[in-house]
Order: sequence, then C-alpha cells, then structure tokens
Amino acid sequence: MQNFYDFFVKELKDIYNSELQILKALPKMAKAAKSPKLKQAFLSHLQETKGQVKRLEKIGKLIKESLKGEVCKAMHGLLQEGEEILKTPFEKDTKDAALISAAQRVEHYEMAAYGCLKTYAKHLKMKEVETLLKETLKEEGAADKKLTTIAEGGTFTTGVNTKACDHCGM
Repeated sequence: MQNFYDFFVKELKDIYNSELQILKALPKMAKAAKSPKLKQAFLSHLQETKGQVKRLEKIGKLIKESLKGEVCKAMHGLLQEGEEILKTPFEKDTKDAALISAAQRVEHYEMAAYGCLKTYAKHLKMKEVETLLKETLKEEGAADKKLTTIAEGGTFTTGVNTKACDHCGM
C-alpha cells in the first residue's frame, strides 16, 4: 500500500513524463499554427517547458528519487487529440482555434497537476520543492492566459476565434 510520500513521487513521475511528451508535441503545433502570435506562443512555451523539465529533475535530486519510468496516459490522450487536429483539413483560421483549444486542455491538466503537487509538497514540509512547483504553476497559468488572449484578441485586434468564425458566414 502506498503512503502519501509514495503517491507524491508517483505524481511527480506522471507530470515529468507529461512534460517530456509535451516537448515532442510543441514543435509540431508551432509548425501547424497560421497565426504568428500563436506560433511564437508555442515556441516560447517550448523553451519554458525545457526549463520545467530541468526544474522537475532538480526536484528529483532534492528528494533523491528518479522521476523516470511512469507514462502519463492522460497527457498521451490529450496529445493524441492534438495529433488529430494536426491531420484534419480545417477552413482558414479554424486550425488555429482548434490548436488553442487542444493546448488549453493540456495547460489545464498541467495546472491541476502542479497545483496538487505544490500542496502536497507543502504538507510534506518540502519548502524548496514547493517553491519550484509554484514557479512552474505560475508559468502554466501565464501560458493559458496567453492562449486565451490570442484566441479572443486584444485591444484593437480580433482574436483567432473571431477570424475563424468570420469564414463560416455567421
């Protein structure tokens, strides 16, 4: 039977594998994006994700645990849905809207995972680990907000969703 610490390590392994899967998916998403802002957001998050992997590896060293060996089936499923989007021939601008939708699902999964892990680290009295997880949680939240801004548009611009909808005659 697993204790709370063992569960914590299992969850760290899960998110570590998630990040490794995301590292492979982001370049494909950037390549498929039509919007320069979306393409740049994916490439920027690719660099951030590399830092998040290093941060997780640092956590593994701090707690003297290998984070390898777990496969995150949930992330695999989310990224498979993203692969389907990449293969689907969408109308103009609709692919970007679909890519944002898939990417936000990934971000929300990560925010949930990192939020829980941060809380677990706090209860396990692992202050440095908690701080590292909190940093990643902030980055994931910022990435989600950036995707929302691209989807909805900002001051004096229309977002990806509006451009995609303009082509449907509504």
